[in-house]
Amino acid sequence: MNQQNKQFLIDLAKMKMPFGKYKGRYLIDLPEHYLIWYKNKGFPKGKIGKQLESVYELQLNGLEEIVREVRKRY
Repeated sequence: MNQQNKQFLIDLAKMKMPFGKYKGRYLIDLPEHYLIWYKNKGFPKGKIGKQLESVYELQLNGLEEIVREVRKRY
């Protein structure tokens, strides 16, 4: 894993939702229905949108625990 990907994963693990109903919740812990809603509506622009889309893909594939382990280590 290159340094850029490693840092993206670390940032994703530590990121909390900055707005809305789930403000303050870790992105990886957002409910699946909320991420599906964003998938259908369109993810926001910028870094938060990329992070939400990544969380959607991780949850879709059952890989949330990887991000939770990264959060514990960093």
